[in-house]
Amino acid sequence: MSILTGMRVVESSAFVAVPLAGMTLAQMGADVIRFDLPTGGMDAKRWPVTRDGQSLFWAGMNKGKRSVALDVKSPRGREIAQEIICAPGPDAGLFITNLAVKGWTDYDTLSQRRGDLCMVQLRGDRHGRPAVDYTVNPQLGFPMATGGKGSADPVCHVLPAWDCIAGNMVVSGLLAAERHRLRTRQGQLADLTLKDAASAMLGNLGIIGEVQVNGETREKHGNALYGAYGQDFLCADGRRVMVIALTLRQWKTLCRVTGTETDMNYLSGALNADLDTEAARWEHRAAITKVLTPWFAARGLADFADLFDKAGVTWSVFRSFAEAVAEDPDISTANPMFAEIDQPGVGRMLTPGSPFSFAGYGRDKPRPAPILGQHTEEVLADVARLTDGEIGRLIDDGVAMQPGDRLRMAS
Repeated sequence: MSILTGMRVVESSAFVAVPLAGMTLAQMGADVIRFDLPTGGMDAKRWPVTRDGQSLFWAGMNKGKRSVALDVKSPRGREIAQEIICAPGPDAGLFITNLAVKGWTDYDTLSQRRGDLCMVQLRGDRHGRPAVDYTVNPQLGFPMATGGKGSADPVCHVLPAWDCIAGNMVVSGLLAAERHRLRTRQGQLADLTLKDAASAMLGNLGIIGEVQVNGETREKHGNALYGAYGQDFLCADGRRVMVIALTLRQWKTLCRVTGTETDMNYLSGALNADLDTEAARWEHRAAITKVLTPWFAARGLADFADLFDKAGVTWSVFRSFAEAVAEDPDISTANPMFAEIDQPGVGRMLTPGSPFSFAGYGRDKPRPAPILGQHTEEVLADVARLTDGEIGRLIDDGVAMQPGDRLRMAS
């Protein structure tokens, strides 16, 4: 039993945001059904892939869902998909998509089948243009403020931040729409665009105000923590660490542990600046870094890691993805969020469950992602309420497909 047990959500999606939303709901216990074409949707082979072409992206983004393979390009396939989306039940009639197609998966059409349908659709921008993280990010200025100080080249962040944020906003929108339905018995369409999700954060973080009120546009500052003190340092063993002194406590602790309190007091007087304030630490970050650099350059990571942890210094070590998996105990089964599971087509791999831990509910073990079409027959029977004969004819006609049928066709 999980916190969303009983809820059924249907997903029609590709890329990151909406698959992430569906997976988030599935990991909290919802029955999430996604449908794709029998030949595979856009994510079926998306990178990263294994050496034999199995999509690790698919395995990561579809954990715990049920997969239905339907030819939604055919009239009968579309009709069945609509029946699944609008199936009866107080905990059903919930639909999330970034692939809404006018005429068969738009809200006006679907709500004729089920008037209390709750639907969240994610679009590119409010003008109807397509967008992905790597097109939204450049429009809003973040790549021009990312990268080494003095660099002229824009840097698009490797993390699809707006997709990740929008995916969780889709979850919030769906739960809000269902809350509305519980109170009013009325359906709801929640419309969201990827660019609006990103543009809102531009304002929420104060960046729009920085431009309009201060007349400034943020420059590149490398790894420096904007508005306070945070900097990366190269250690004697070649490892690089990030050290943060955002708060006064963090600043005092860092100075005490590195034995630079006297030097920093002298620096404060020489600069006529109160380094106990965030603004002063930001303004004089280069001078602070000059004092701290020799301390790190004379020590390897092993020389101070335990000292920093025991003292409560806010810091971290820079790692590659491979180093993080190999070294960080939080990315292992020592963390109850993770478990080793068998992913069909891929093999045994470390897999995260939900980051949430709800009081009164045990933490569920992560479930593997389905093979494309793995649950076609059971969903057509249990949700669309089709007979065995009808399901057999759909499979024979290629409108629906189980994984074994696809393999036979390929052989």
